[in-house]
Amino acid sequence: QVHLVESGGGLVQAGGSLRLSCAASGSIFSINGRGWYRQAPGKQRELVAAITSGGSTNYADSVKGRFTISRDNTKTTVYLQMNSLKPEDTAVYYCAAVGRKGSWNNPTYWGQGTQVTVSS
Repeated sequence: QVHLVESGGGLVQAGGSLRLSCAASGSIFSINGRGWYRQAPGKQRELVAAITSGGSTNYADSVKGRFTISRDNTKTTVYLQMNSLKPEDTAVYYCAAVGRKGSWNNPTYWGQGTQVTVSS
């Protein structure tokens, strides 16, 4: 079992920056990848950024060049640095972890979510 706790959301003006953190505890060795998802009102949840156990990263086209996913040396905490934020980035952001039987479409573990609001 893996427990994920997010922090770092909030309200920011367009053009500003925020950094989200996701701390994992439990059976971290069973995780194949970590990702950040977001869900805006009335929209489906989407994968924003992902990092595999090997360190490869992937981003949604809408955030490429503005968001960066990274992790600490222990692979316990994953970060999402969000720069040049736009009002359309407003959403609840979720941290997720893909276990051995999970996939990026259906992660095994989820955090509780953190609200990011970008004002124009």
